[in-house]
Amino acid sequence: MNFRLIIFAVTIVFGVFFSLPSFLQLDKGAKVNLGLDLQGGLHMLLGVKTDEAIKSKIKSIASGIKYFCDDEDIVIDNLKVSKDSLSFELLDPSMKQKLDEELNKMKGLKIDFKKKGDSVFYTITMTPKEIESVKQYAVTQAVDTIRNRLDMSGTVEPTVARQGKDNILVEIPGIKTPQEEKRVRGIISKAAHLQLMAVDEDRNDQANTMSEAEAREYGDVILKDQQGRKYIVKEIPILDGSMLTDARVAFSRNSNQPVIDFTLNSEGARIFGDFSGKNVGKRLAVVLDNVIYSAPVIRERIGGGSGQISGNFSVQEAHDVAIALRSGALLAPVELLEKRSVGPSLGADSIKQSMIALVSGFFAVFFFMIFYYGRSGVISDIALLANLFLLIAIMALFGATLTLPGMAGIVLTVGMAVDANVIINERIRELLKEGKKVAYAIEHGYSNAMTAILDANITTLIAAVVLYAYGTGPIKGFAITISIGILASMITAILGTHGVYQYLLAKNKISKSDISKWFGIKVEGR
Repeated sequence: MNFRLIIFAVTIVFGVFFSLPSFLQLDKGAKVNLGLDLQGGLHMLLGVKTDEAIKSKIKSIASGIKYFCDDEDIVIDNLKVSKDSLSFELLDPSMKQKLDEELNKMKGLKIDFKKKGDSVFYTITMTPKEIESVKQYAVTQAVDTIRNRLDMSGTVEPTVARQGKDNILVEIPGIKTPQEEKRVRGIISKAAHLQLMAVDEDRNDQANTMSEAEAREYGDVILKDQQGRKYIVKEIPILDGSMLTDARVAFSRNSNQPVIDFTLNSEGARIFGDFSGKNVGKRLAVVLDNVIYSAPVIRERIGGGSGQISGNFSVQEAHDVAIALRSGALLAPVELLEKRSVGPSLGADSIKQSMIALVSGFFAVFFFMIFYYGRSGVISDIALLANLFLLIAIMALFGATLTLPGMAGIVLTVGMAVDANVIINERIRELLKEGKKVAYAIEHGYSNAMTAILDANITTLIAAVVLYAYGTGPIKGFAITISIGILASMITAILGTHGVYQYLLAKNKISKSDISKWFGIKVEGR
């Protein structure tokens, strides 16, 4: 059984069937996605406000210290945070050793203290090395978070890459309307910083008269809810979104309005349960990006580690907020530095020029192979067509995005796809000139050419893998098309054409008298 010919036939049917939706732009079936440079879209350069990451880190450290002290019955007072430091007063010096042991577990901190009377006053700052590390991590985390958010929102093949020290490049194909752009920018820029904060019941009735400076003196901050009402809450949160494991859109039983149910990890659930158990009758504010969405009274201890964010959400808004929460809060906010829209007309011109290059290059190679190699060139051209269909089919099935460099990769693949057959045909020609029989020349032509073909393809594939691993956006698109093209040519140009020759030899279709027609050479004595 000619298994090579069977595989070749299956490959052709597979390639044609799964590439037709892309070629004909059918409504059904998987299609190759077009990149920003081919279909237009949105190009943005974002800046990361890394100084804000330092403030968030300091607040997180303060929250950890407060929970430890409450859990271990260590009495502290006047816990305050500033831009890059925090301070508090230890009222019982006998607990200093226990507290110091916990503080020393926190890396990257500079701890200063001094005794005054019966109290010990602590001042904690971050070391310069830790500050730089937090800033760098904030940018890296922003890149990963933005990419995750766009992927979760269903955006097709976005490009999210770091540029320079603290900038991020975002390219999103297919964004055509102002509404789409507004939604995407909202998903990207939303900090999604969830905090559960205790309402300062002793001073909350002064929310409309107290200043921000006065609130800080008591370790409080003044926040507003969605209706503009002011609340005085403790600046150090009970817990934050770093302990969140899931967020899903649900509907309120009372109003049937969209709400967001969230779930905390085991540590968050324990902290939430302990706090609610000790503060029955008091209010707990659910704060998202410094806006209070609800401030319910705690009726009993809340176990299970789950909560709810209710507000005037539309279904789409609730969905986008849930995506932002699940993907993680941005450690530092981002700002738009540059924005431009790439129109679809530019993409149409790029497609037109690329198609001219692809079609002209394809037909130039196609007719050259027939002119130079005769009927064996026709076989090579069949493999070339199969390779092109298979390349598009695989890209469509994997949802790959075709960019302008990717189009260049396809043009290059056309030349590379016949390269293997050129080597094989030349080896067959050499053996025929030596007087070998046709069957012998074909079999040994393939075996002799295999080493050179494998060396060339493997080295090119290695380069393509490196380009994909370290490249960005368009470079990845080029690497993908080259890689798929190489692998496809191994099936079509080597395995497939070999099967065709074996079939023709079995049917006695290639005779000694037709060598010049089949391989484009004249052999003396034949």
